[in-house]
This record gives sequence, C-alpha cells and structure tokens, in this order.
Amino acid sequence: MNIVTPAVTGVFGKVNPVAKLGSALLLAACLILTVDWVSAGTALVLELVLVPFLGIRPKVFWIRTAAVWIAAPLTGLTILLYGRASGTVYWEWLAIRVSDGSIDLAIATALRVLAIGLPAVVLFITIDPTDLADGLAQVWHLPSRFVLGALAGFRLVGLFIEDWRFLELARRARGVGDRGRLRRIPGMVFALLVLAIRRGSRLATAMEARGFGGPIQRTWARESKFGWREWLVLLVGLAIGLIAIAAAVGTGHWNFIVG
Repeated sequence: MNIVTPAVTGVFGKVNPVAKLGSALLLAACLILTVDWVSAGTALVLELVLVPFLGIRPKVFWIRTAAVWIAAPLTGLTILLYGRASGTVYWEWLAIRVSDGSIDLAIATALRVLAIGLPAVVLFITIDPTDLADGLAQVWHLPSRFVLGALAGFRLVGLFIEDWRFLELARRARGVGDRGRLRRIPGMVFALLVLAIRRGSRLATAMEARGFGGPIQRTWARESKFGWREWLVLLVGLAIGLIAIAAAVGTGHWNFIVG
C-alpha cells in the first residue's frame, strides 16, 4: 500500500513517484531548448490550470513554492539590469543597461524559472521518499545500494534540524548560548558535522549487518507498479512541453539557445 504525504489528497497522490519525476524532466527538457516568453508563459498557464486537480492544499502550495515565486522575479531583475543590450536603450549607468533586448530576456527568464521550477516543487510535494526509492529500484532498475543509501540519507535530513535545536539548548544550559549568535555558528556547524559523521557510520554498519550491501538480488516489501495512470502523467508533462514549443514556433518567438 502506497504511503501518501499528508499534503496531498486524491488519486494523484497514488501515482508512482517515478512517473511524476519523469513528467517534470520531460517538461523541463522541452523548455530548456528555448528562451522566450511565449513558450514559458504557455507552459506556466497550463501548469497553473492543472494544479487544482493535483489535490494539494492551497496553503501548502503557496508555502512550498514561495522560494520559486521569489527567485523568478529576482532572476529577471538581474537579467534586466545586466543582460545583453539590444534595440533601444532606456537607461544606462556604469555596467547597468536596460534595453529592449534585456527587457524581453528578463521576462522570458522569469517565466522560464517559474515554468520549470513550479512543477518540480509541486510534484516533489506529492512524493513519498520510500515510494520514490521503490520506484527507482524496481521501475528504473537503479542499483539498490545507491537507492537505499540515498533514501537513508534523505530520512536523516530531518534529524539535522533536531540536532541543531538540541545543540542550542545544550549551549544555553551551559550558559554560553545567550549571546553572540553569529560567533557560535561555526562551532555549532562543526559539532553538527561530528554528529552527522557518527550517525552515518552507525547507520552504515547497521545496514551492512542487515544485508543491504550484499551482492545477491534483493527483494522489496512493496511492489512498485507502473500502469496507465503513470503513462498518462508522463504524456501530460510531454504534451505541455510540446504545446509550449508549438506556441513559440507558431508566433515566431522560438529562440533556440544552441543555435
């Protein structure tokens, strides 16, 4: 039985994670071929139309994707000020030059960041790490040792936050954590590194003792299935990318980055 993350409800949460990952990769592969606002804008509109059907709570969606919404305009602003100038120059100061070319490129870049970043973040919300590991090993046939090691490492990320909090409490209990927050960061980072190495060594020993590193073909507790729903998700991702490319070519805005 699949484990669905609490942030997701509905049928989409039961889709095999490797299909979601593959869909995002197909879409990104189409969008990275060109830098223009038509293809990126078309893909972004189609993605936003599909978001309500994914079963993600609106609050979770906006919180998890906040970094992308902030990064996109900042990236566009950088391109606007320092991008290659062409056409009419509207403002110039030292290395800053705002022109027709930099404006078009800034808009295209910001939309491109959103069109590629949002699906990656949104689909990651709907993925359970254990289901993803099962799919990578059983569907994509990646080495089980690599998959399980990555899964174990991912599971330990949450413990880093707890370790950091406990280190702060321990230092406060010793009377050295009330002042100089910035000065004590290097010491806490080093202590956290030591804890991580020790925990990693113990985990590696425990996994080896349980046969995770054995040369024999391992079995899996849960079967990772890949059916019509997974193929549909892949086709949707590819279709969005192809529609975006067709829109750019049809309107004459196609800008092949290699050409």
